[in-house]
Formats: sequence, C-alpha cells, structure tokens
Amino acid sequence: MAAAIEVRDLVKTYGPARAVDGVSFSIDEGEVFAFLGPNGAGKTTTIEILEGHRERTSGEVSVLGFDPATGGRKMRDRFGIVLQSSGIDRELTVREVLDLYRSAYTHRRPVDEVIGMVGLEGKADDRVATLSGGQKRRVDLALGLVGDPDLIFLDEPTTGFDPGARRRSWELIDNLAGLGRTVVLTTHYLDEAEHLANRVAVLNGGRIVAAGTPAELRDAASTETSITFRLPTVDSPLGDLLGSLTGRVTGRSREIEIVTPAPTADLAHITSWAVRRGIELEGLTVSKGDLEDAYLGLLADEQTDVE
Repeated sequence: MAAAIEVRDLVKTYGPARAVDGVSFSIDEGEVFAFLGPNGAGKTTTIEILEGHRERTSGEVSVLGFDPATGGRKMRDRFGIVLQSSGIDRELTVREVLDLYRSAYTHRRPVDEVIGMVGLEGKADDRVATLSGGQKRRVDLALGLVGDPDLIFLDEPTTGFDPGARRRSWELIDNLAGLGRTVVLTTHYLDEAEHLANRVAVLNGGRIVAAGTPAELRDAASTETSITFRLPTVDSPLGDLLGSLTGRVTGRSREIEIVTPAPTADLAHITSWAVRRGIELEGLTVSKGDLEDAYLGLLADEQTDVE
C-alpha cells in the first residue's frame, strides 16, 4: 500500500526550544491515523507543517507526493482541513458557507449531500450565528468534506458534540476511510482514538514516545489482566477460591476484581470453582487496560525519565 504521508527526522525549532524534535512516521493511503499527547506536545505544529501552513526547520516531508512547503494549490486541492475553530462568517447560512468554500476546489461534493453527511438537514438555510456550538462544529466538519478530499486533517473534530453527534461523526469518519480516504486525527478523547484509528502515535515533548495500533499500545503498557465478577450472595465461600489465585484480589460486598499476570490459569481456577459449587458468576469479564491506561502510563514513564 502506498504512503499518503511520509516524514523523516522532522524538526521545528523556536530559538533554543524544539517544538518538534526528530519525528519520523508514515501514514498509508486509506488509514485513520491519530496523534495523541498533552497540550504542548507538538501535535498541532506537526499537523500545520503537513498542511503547509508552517515551515519546518529540517527533515523530509511528503504529503500526497508533494513537499508541503512548495506543494501550493495543487496539493491543497486534494485535502480538507477541520480546524479547532474556524473564522466562518456568522451572518451566512450553512448552505451559503458551503457554496463559498466549495468554489475553491476542483473536485466538489454536492452541498446537500455534505449537509446530510454531517446531520444538518434541518439547518441548511439557518444563519451560522443561530446554531448551537455542536452544530457549528458540524459546519466545520462539512467544510473539510465539501472538496471531496483524498486526505482529511481533523483537529479535535468532535469537541462540543453530544454523545449522539459524536457517534454519528465516528460513523462518517469510518465511512470515509472505507472509501479509501486518508484521515489524520488529533483528539483528547481516548475512546475516539481507540474506536477510529488504525494506528496511534503518542507525542510528548516534541517526540514520538510510542506508536502502533491501539491494541499494541495497550499490550505494551500492561502485562496484567483484570478479571471481574459478582457473586450471587455476599456469604459465598471464598477461602479455597482466593487462596489459590496468582493475582491480587480486591472486593466489596459481592463485587470481586482480580488483577493478574496469569489470566488463563486464574480464570480456569475461578470458573472451575464456580462450576463445582453450581454458582453463576454474574458479569464475568476479562480485560486488559484500555488505551487511556496505556496513554497515561506512557506519559508517566516519560515524566519519570525526565526527572
């Protein structure tokens, strides 16, 4: 599969400070790639360099086969951008805004189609000034799609959305990826990155401190698994259950959690114990830490290394 974006040893300095410090990565065509990191980690600077809006100090960058420093209109005609905030004229209607931005592109999606894609069918002729914050954010998303881009940059795309709107936006992004579009995403919502991204890069201090699929980051960050269940009664006999477990046990009333480095053996012991006694373990789940756990662990490790 061809790379939509290739970056090698990217550096951006401001005086003695390195906002981006030797970053390298590649993003395949049709991939959803998420950047995670705390404020000031270098995410926005990296994205702005990819978009051609900020000059790099050194390194090699290719976006859709163009150097973004010189790609100009031909390059920008092929990607859409959803900024954290846009300077839309608030007195224009949603339809008028999309017509205006659509005119800048060679390839254009029909305005009504884009309005439907972002769920603003009933607001097409309303002025932007009258929209709620979440609806304005949907207009921002529509502006990134109206040029039918091959590559889409989404900077915190669902900020201000209610849960239902966030889910609909996730479906839209999934559909775009299914059509072969490449999506580069920055987000502070860890569940969003876990749901949408094929791969994730965690930035901190201008460097990529970890990269891989969400599952790979979870597995690398944790060697322990959590087993949880509810007992049918508070006075269930636990002595022969707990005494033979490898993991650490915590519990309150009927709720039991075992955090273990040997999940297969402990789970086999737990289920065998329950079957012998005819006990049904309610809500039995086996899980590793989620992407948020991995992310926070990576940042904590970085802080420890600095200190």
